[in-house]
Amino acid sequence: MNATSGPKSVGALLLCRADPPAVRPPARLLGEHLLLAPAGPDWSVLVPEGKPWLHGGEPVEQVVTGWATALAVPAATWPVVALWWDRDRAGLTLASGFRRTVGYTWLADGTPVGEDEAMRTFAVRLALDPVLDVQALEPLTAPDPEADAHSRLVGIVAVLARAGLALPTGLVPGDHADRLRSVALAQGAEQIEGAAWRDAVRAELDAVEGGPLGPYLRGPRARVLGGAQLLAGVPLLLWGAGRRSGGWATAGALLVAHGALGLAYDRLRER
Repeated sequence: MNATSGPKSVGALLLCRADPPAVRPPARLLGEHLLLAPAGPDWSVLVPEGKPWLHGGEPVEQVVTGWATALAVPAATWPVVALWWDRDRAGLTLASGFRRTVGYTWLADGTPVGEDEAMRTFAVRLALDPVLDVQALEPLTAPDPEADAHSRLVGIVAVLARAGLALPTGLVPGDHADRLRSVALAQGAEQIEGAAWRDAVRAELDAVEGGPLGPYLRGPRARVLGGAQLLAGVPLLLWGAGRRSGGWATAGALLVAHGALGLAYDRLRER
């Protein structure tokens, strides 16, 4: 691919730093048709089956940023890296809990238009090697006439491979969305469909109760966390609805659901 070609289609991949069983419940809450597959030790990949950015009028970047935020709510305890591309640009978004998302963008010809500090924050939040991995990321933020947007995304995947990411064979960011789905299905990806909010959130709470966040599902910590999720989720939900942003509205709704059901869960456990 030459330096001026760039991505030929619109698409996205969601890289979750967790095993598929942990990713499945929050993924169902997105209400989208997704394909879920393991992607190395402690990594999973979600491949969108639909193309909401074509039907709702939202840019793919905005849609997947909302999805990543919704997946990375505090009860999940793991970060999400969204790789996205369209005919003009490509980029990444990192979501991790309540912290502000981190993003970086390249034009189709590979010209960097992001802040170097964002890439350094990306490395820190993913606990990448502060020397070797950061050095490997630096060329991706520098002008290179031989590197287009597609190769920049491939470079990000190569750096994440140092942290254990191993995408299924043939699954390459920047490819046509239909090809990505075909490849994922051929590799045995699981089809994820939306579920009722109450059932899916309950399943996620049950899944993490025995994990490190177990203490946060009961007692004073649960009430503090639930209240914080409601305080963050309500304005985000209203903001997303006002701007007709399905991705951000979903993120807000998921936070509200987590907060409300987390508080209810704590009361039920006390009884």
